[in-house]
Amino acid sequence: MELEAALAEANKKADGYLNQLRYARADLDNLQKQTQRRADEAAERANGRLIQELLIVLDELTIVACSSEAKDAKLTEGLAMVSGKLAKLLEAEGVKPIEALGTPFDPYKHEVVAEVETPEEPDGHVIEEIRRGYTYKGRVLRASMVKVARSSESGKKKG
Repeated sequence: MELEAALAEANKKADGYLNQLRYARADLDNLQKQTQRRADEAAERANGRLIQELLIVLDELTIVACSSEAKDAKLTEGLAMVSGKLAKLLEAEGVKPIEALGTPFDPYKHEVVAEVETPEEPDGHVIEEIRRGYTYKGRVLRASMVKVARSSESGKKKG
């Protein structure tokens, strides 16, 4: 009897230790996942800052390549090619342009620089894109700078 009681007590202790080990293992797994998630987020933030700088370069290349003042056609063509390659590289990394023209104003995606009275366009719709906006992995990296339509009737109602 004494031997059976000692064996039962030893089994009970072993089960307790096994449970503690399982909880410790689960805690370790959770910690590893959390650490990996934090590292991924930090890398994404760093990539976002680099991409914002590259977008400025892309804007400048696009402006120069599209400029009618460019004297050398081969230089203009070369700049357009470099601009296109940079845009494709950014797209491959998860950067996508925000489509703004003709869409309703969205304060999360658009930054209004002017309101233009126009009867042709619906009130609150983007009628001109001043600077293209981009998303990076589904989040707005840079909002589009836009001009928004304001109907002449809405201006009269306010006044």
